Amino acid sequence: MKTAQAVSWGDDQIQLTPAVSVLMGADNGRYPAGNACLVQGSAEALLIDPSVTVVERGGAPVDVDAVINSHGHEDHLAGNGLFADSRVHIHDDDLPAARSLDGLMDVYGLEGQPRTDFGHEVLEEFHYTARPDAEGFTDGHVFDLGGGVHVEAIHLPGHTRGHSGLKIGNVFYLSDIDLTGFGPYYGDAWSDLDQFDASLHKVRDIEADWYVTYHHKGIIEGRETFLGMLDGFHAVIDRRHQAMLEYLVEPRTLDEMMRNRFVYRPHVEHTFADSVEYRTAELHVARMLDRGEAAEVEPGHFQRV
Repeated sequence: MKTAQAVSWGDDQIQLTPAVSVLMGADNGRYPAGNACLVQGSAEALLIDPSVTVVERGGAPVDVDAVINSHGHEDHLAGNGLFADSRVHIHDDDLPAARSLDGLMDVYGLEGQPRTDFGHEVLEEFHYTARPDAEGFTDGHVFDLGGGVHVEAIHLPGHTRGHSGLKIGNVFYLSDIDLTGFGPYYGDAWSDLDQFDASLHKVRDIEADWYVTYHHKGIIEGRETFLGMLDGFHAVIDRRHQAMLEYLVEPRTLDEMMRNRFVYRPHVEHTFADSVEYRTAELHVARMLDRGEAAEVEPGHFQRV
């Protein structure tokens, strides 16, 4: 793999503050691309979530001293190998994903042929490079880049165990709380519906002038605009829940719910679609049982009550 160099990004580098700029991915960061965040202090420069676009362009506009992965997913780890001489930081709970391919596959919970197939895709298309030297951080950790520039880690689990946002002055990087119409993604083995709910409530209280998502929406200016988008994003959880409850008017298994597709459209095909649908249904059914909305009417069969 080529080594990172300081390269010009031209109009694709959008400066938000003297310290913070966004390196826009293809099509506004549409997956598999993403919008990386560059933070420059007087002593160090830090790159948050080096995307496949960063790899394709050969680096960032400046030499990078450290990389932060907001969480352990393939598209957020893409540039870790490119910045071989830079430190890599990721929340303690997601460290295995940065340190080895097996650790990353464990995050998804894939086994057998899907694990093999997606592992190959991660290596080939997302340039995955294991970083056994990756260092962990915890909620509230502050990276001091010099000159009064600080990056504060805010733990926002649910998407993954270690998913974190980053606060840099009046800029808040939301990572995969991406505010899209697709809604929250909590379909991995290391995802948690209740934690994601709590994180969406927590993020409402974080005040900033600029909010940055890794995918799709990109740069959002103003707190009121952000809150409106957050409301729409959060509402998808309840819509999915209600759709599943309606489906359970008759006894159904998790396999039947998986095949019915509550997350992806029927035409969407990829390696882990079934596992995402199954895990999402599993989490919602657990919530239904806890709330007394559904019951296990016979082993492995659930029905609305």
